[in-house]
Amino acid sequence: MLFVPPQNFSAVISLARLPDVLVLPRKNLISGVPDGILALMAPVIAYWVYSTFFHIIDVYELAEKYRIHPSEEEQARNKASLSEVLKDVVLQHVIQSVVGYGFYRLDPMPVTGHELYQMWYLKHHYLPSFVPDSVLWFAYSYGWSAMRIGIALCIIDTWQYWLHRTMHVNKALYRRFHSRHHRLYVPYSYGALYNDPVEGFLLDTVGTGLAGIITALSPREAMFLYTFATMKTVDDHCGYRLPWDPFQVIFPNNALYHDIHHQNWGFKSNYSQPFFTFWDKLTKTQYEFVNEYKEKQKQITLEKYRQFLANRKLKKEAMSQSSSESSEIAEGKKDI
Repeated sequence: MLFVPPQNFSAVISLARLPDVLVLPRKNLISGVPDGILALMAPVIAYWVYSTFFHIIDVYELAEKYRIHPSEEEQARNKASLSEVLKDVVLQHVIQSVVGYGFYRLDPMPVTGHELYQMWYLKHHYLPSFVPDSVLWFAYSYGWSAMRIGIALCIIDTWQYWLHRTMHVNKALYRRFHSRHHRLYVPYSYGALYNDPVEGFLLDTVGTGLAGIITALSPREAMFLYTFATMKTVDDHCGYRLPWDPFQVIFPNNALYHDIHHQNWGFKSNYSQPFFTFWDKLTKTQYEFVNEYKEKQKQITLEKYRQFLANRKLKKEAMSQSSSESSEIAEGKKDI
């Protein structure tokens, strides 16, 4: 919780005079781990856990009905090996952690206690008297954070759209940096941060870091932003259209939307990432036939899914027959 009010909250902020304020260091979310360090650790952990979740779904064929591309297409079209992808992702995480730690060392120690004064000031100088104290507390504790995080999401989208588009428009930049990411024609979760190190630093580390600085996020708010953005990026590259996936339900910019950008025919469209699509719409770079592509891929996936079910049935029947034959042989040996 960002701030827990005292039991006599209403009585204190209703005082006519300025209340006494005791400013203290804020307790860490996890004892022994500074919130600033946790903000560096959380997105890295989230990346590997969430990517592994989709990898398990992929390996054990748990959601074939919702694949965007058949697994054999992924194996045939992608030009980067899994080891190459993992190496670049690890390097990206090392870079962002080192840079983040440098900024952490420069940050002042997070403190608490000033919140009560700020709410008192708002109540007595800006808010109408009919606004309930509970609304003031909720708006200050959660609404203010939500608004700044929302602005940060828009900053990230703006930064990434224009840098991403520049990488495509400028052929030299594309060949030198961005072409590496497009070696994955069929995206998958581990490849979300498969980039040239320079591009990864500029696109993800600098963009997200600037968003946090401009909106003056606290370490805990920054931790939420970085982790949320990381999971959203992984989700955009997961290769599945899961109906219960909150990222794909809430955001128009999702796995299918970004998948179009990875195809040869959608290469010059859908630059927006990772949350919204407003820059594509404003600059007319949104792929025109998103719904048609969605239906086409749905039909291909359904056909492949029927084939998958038929193959699985044949395998089960073959295994059952093999087991039955083994039992008959064993029984025959007993009779002898």
